[in-house]
Amino acid sequence: MNRSLFRSLCVAAAAAAFLAGCSKQPMRPSPASTVLGPQGGPGAPVDATFGQETTGLTDRGSDFDPNGHNRTALQAQAVLFDFDKSDVRASEREKLKAAKEYLDQNPTHRLLLEGHCDWRGTAEYNLGLGDRRANGVRKYLQSIGVPAARLETLSKGSLDAAKNGDEAAMARDRRVDLVVVNPAAAAGGVAAKPL
Repeated sequence: MNRSLFRSLCVAAAAAAFLAGCSKQPMRPSPASTVLGPQGGPGAPVDATFGQETTGLTDRGSDFDPNGHNRTALQAQAVLFDFDKSDVRASEREKLKAAKEYLDQNPTHRLLLEGHCDWRGTAEYNLGLGDRRANGVRKYLQSIGVPAARLETLSKGSLDAAKNGDEAAMARDRRVDLVVVNPAAAAGGVAAKPL
């Protein structure tokens, strides 16, 4: 075989393999088609008050999953954001003061701050925005006296957002969830104190 023809075929094969591997972006599965389902798991509670202006602590149970996470304890305290914004609104600060009060009452618990976005924007941009939102909440909590060691951040971006949602759904998706973390529960111990 002619050397130049062989090189041309090798270059063409390499280019085809490269383009075939890079031409598609992975598709996100819809929450309904995953093992956990749209509500985060079988029998997961649906919060009828989500997104309403509430202050003060709510008694939401003290169930911790095997990882030591309680997603319902401070669910009513989810911090909502304006479109494409990451600064904590004055109207949302009471929720964070209630979260600080909860942490003061439960000295072994920490908070995981999960930043979320609505469906608009690229996945990369929304992950960055979710991170800025979570860090904005973290900075505010630190400014009112919550130690940095008791706060963790995680961006979910638009992973959990309602695709093509209406304005009300998008407003609920622009949030930071306050997930209570109990290291004792994660280690197989008992929750320090029920709500």
